[in-house]
Amino acid sequence: MTAGPGGGAGPLAGVRVLEVGHMLAGPYATMMLADLGADVVKLEPPGGDISRQVGDAYFASLNRGKRSVRLDLGTEAGQARLGELAADAHALLVNLKPSAIHKYGLTYEALRRWNERIVCVAVTGFGLDAGDDPAFDYVIQAATGIAALTGDPDGPPTLPGYSSADNSAGLAAALGLLAQIVSGRGGQVEVSLRDVMLSQLNYRASAYLNEGVEPRRLANGAHSYYVPAQLFPTAEGHLALFITHDAFWRSFSAEAGVAGFATMGERAVRREEVLKAVTEALAADTAAGWEARLRPLGVPAAAVRTLPEALAATPEAVVTAGGFRLVRCPVRVAGHAAEHRPPPRLGEHDGTL
Repeated sequence: MTAGPGGGAGPLAGVRVLEVGHMLAGPYATMMLADLGADVVKLEPPGGDISRQVGDAYFASLNRGKRSVRLDLGTEAGQARLGELAADAHALLVNLKPSAIHKYGLTYEALRRWNERIVCVAVTGFGLDAGDDPAFDYVIQAATGIAALTGDPDGPPTLPGYSSADNSAGLAAALGLLAQIVSGRGGQVEVSLRDVMLSQLNYRASAYLNEGVEPRRLANGAHSYYVPAQLFPTAEGHLALFITHDAFWRSFSAEAGVAGFATMGERAVRREEVLKAVTEALAADTAAGWEARLRPLGVPAAAVRTLPEALAATPEAVVTAGGFRLVRCPVRVAGHAAEHRPPPRLGEHDGTL
């Protein structure tokens, strides 16, 4: 097997992954693999991944570093080509509705005749055998309790401002794919958006399942256990403060001039009193001022920034891939500099594989 354009010094050099996906979860998973050196071949329908219709920058944010091959899986020729490509691949990752995955033969059972060791990863909303109910990110957030936990307790439920279910499922899918490759065996791997988001409610779910504690929404995104751990208004802007143990509290209270509430247990019991005292103290300075004062003390605190402000503060996180400026791969491996290559043009590699 020959390494593709991602086959340099990356830790996944020599690993070939086929992707049949659209929009976000699947393409995000395989982009992470491509950043780490895998040769990712994006199998696109003749009209291309529908995310190309959203815009070039959107497509680039999920598909840098891949190769593009057009394939009509609804034809005999397309199926034959799929088999040829599967024979020379370590894995196939697909995110389509379950009926389409089965219809187009994108499972291990369908592809094992070409390659017994291929790993087939199916990213779906609710499971490969759970039907075709719509499973878009926001629907999953609503269905798993995320929306009910988000927002002001006196207001309606709300959603985070980014695709948390899709991105999280993509990372889980990449992990599952690599785990099965490492096992040395082919096989079917399933990742559902629903299961991923339920798993991320870990301590919330455990509190309910084991202690009968129903989760409740708290103002300013407050943590259910730690106090004070939430957003606070200041003289200018908002500050995220995350006091998780008594040493943090001693440092913060000394700097802010807040007396009492020495133990975590006391702060939890007297939550409202603590929040009132902290809010009054923080009004004496700006969010940026508090961040500058508290960080040298080791207190977890940060001024709330906009995305443009955050990007400006971390220019090292921005890379150039072709003509696009994008956020770099979050996984850094000692001795390996990720090569952030441009996204492929539709069908760019039709005749090269």
